[in-house]
Amino acid sequence: MLNNLLIGFSVCFDPVNLFSCLAGVLIGQIIGILPGIGPVWAMSLLMPITFYLQPVSAIIMMSGIYYGAQYGGSITSILLNIPGEATTVVTCLDGYQMARKGRAGVALGISAIGSFIAGTLGVCGLVLLAYPLSQFGLRLGAPEYFSLVLFGITLIVYMASESMLKAFISAVLGLWVGTIGLDVMTSIPRFSFGSLTLLDGVGLVPIAMGLFGVSEVLLNVEQSIKKDIFKERIGNLLPTIQDLASAAGAIIRGTVIGFFLGIVPGGGALLASFFSYGVEKRISKHPEEFGKGAIQGVAAPESANNAGAQGAFIPLLTLGLPSNVIMAMLLGTLMIHGLKPGPLLLSQQPKLFWGVITSMYIGNLILLVLNIPLIAIWVKILKVPYYVLFPLILLFCVIGVYSLNNNEWEIYLLILFGGLGYVLRKLRFEIAPFVLALVLGPLLEENLRQSLVLSGGKISIFFTQPISLIFLLITFFLLSTFAIPRLKKRRRMLIEAEDKP
Repeated sequence: MLNNLLIGFSVCFDPVNLFSCLAGVLIGQIIGILPGIGPVWAMSLLMPITFYLQPVSAIIMMSGIYYGAQYGGSITSILLNIPGEATTVVTCLDGYQMARKGRAGVALGISAIGSFIAGTLGVCGLVLLAYPLSQFGLRLGAPEYFSLVLFGITLIVYMASESMLKAFISAVLGLWVGTIGLDVMTSIPRFSFGSLTLLDGVGLVPIAMGLFGVSEVLLNVEQSIKKDIFKERIGNLLPTIQDLASAAGAIIRGTVIGFFLGIVPGGGALLASFFSYGVEKRISKHPEEFGKGAIQGVAAPESANNAGAQGAFIPLLTLGLPSNVIMAMLLGTLMIHGLKPGPLLLSQQPKLFWGVITSMYIGNLILLVLNIPLIAIWVKILKVPYYVLFPLILLFCVIGVYSLNNNEWEIYLLILFGGLGYVLRKLRFEIAPFVLALVLGPLLEENLRQSLVLSGGKISIFFTQPISLIFLLITFFLLSTFAIPRLKKRRRMLIEAEDKP
């Protein structure tokens, strides 16, 4: 392991890779600071640029955007009371209250320290679990991979914050869009309607930019977001010994909760931040202080979302299974560069694997060093008016999509999926299941058809393999817990209707 880490650091300290790490975390932090923009938009916009980079540099930069956004989102939550990133929603509750009490500097300081500790420990956990999980992944054949991917998609639908039915419909729609293009086995065109653009499939970049970037702009222009920026001088950025002692337990507990929830598909940093906050409030001797400026209410969710961001890399790098939409974007980036994440990545691409892991530690260190001294600059960025920001977002989306293949039809796809994302979000459909199903759909279909070829068309192959059977049983259990209550409710309604005269 020590030898692997030395290989990783030698890769990470290459000037190009080090610059990619610095650029990624800085872009991520700025994206996290600006409300209404998320790391998915930034990653989809920068994906065409990664074509001109080596694969390891591209993944280092894209990864830095993800965990850098976790740092930046806390600044907006504390100073503006608006979460710059979804994972920092909980930080608003106590972070802004601390700012109003004149402790904005302490809140920002404990957020940065907690994020650094959680990110570092998360990287350590990633190092320890990477090899055992990759060995487990080597035991998976086509049937097991089909069941694993099906389980992952089902779990993401099951963990939906809104209606599970709507999340299921969104996932099915994503699976259908993923079938557009050439058949994976026979190369016969499907749903291409004679279009050369659709013959190669619908690209991930215009879909992600449309669903997340364009739709976000359309939603935000409908409402006026009041920016009540904290205007007092921000001082005392370093927490006192008493502050650190009060927050130490929350940081450790948030790190553990965030890391393991980050591994679970459908969990991730968002769920981890809410869960850790709830745990701290429940075990606190003074729960009445939460929501009024408790330092534990800042330390716990900030540690959890950063640890969750590191934990999410484990199933992606070792099993090739993205646990959230950000990891789906990274999976798409790896595939564009001709790499297939999974158990063989560790043995076939050790420099990339360990280089990305060690870059996370370097990136967290860079964020800790830069986060606090640059607070004054971040506050000025927050003052950028939305009527300037949103047209620039749309312009960058159009430029990013067109520069991908110099194909004007992909701009129309961007507009189409922007409108679709707007409608889906207005109807309270979740977008994440759509994108995850889109990315995992070809993998699901490929392993399904390979399994049927191996078994001569017998579906029993999925039930005779122990690992595949376990994943299928869990999947069926999750689906039954959703379907059975709805069937019982429908039956009760029919009986009541029949009893009425």
